[in-house]
Amino acid sequence: MLVLTRKVHQSIMIGDDIEVIVLDIRGEQVRIGIRAPKSVPVHRQEVYAQIVAENLEAARTRPEDVPPPPEGENSTNEQKRNIV
Repeated sequence: MLVLTRKVHQSIMIGDDIEVIVLDIRGEQVRIGIRAPKSVPVHRQEVYAQIVAENLEAARTRPEDVPPPPEGENSTNEQKRNIV
């Protein structure tokens, strides 16, 4: 792991497009700002771990495990076709 020391309002660059800026330090908390292209997902680590876990769970779901839509309602695919 690369470890860098920065002061408030100093930043680091990751590649050419991502800038991480130290905005504030209060006690044990550091407030940071991130400038990154919209195509680069940025998440807190705990949120990212939850996304990965949910994606793994979804990948294990078989089509027959998904309950059918309630009677009288269109399925998601039917709704998409109706929009187009």
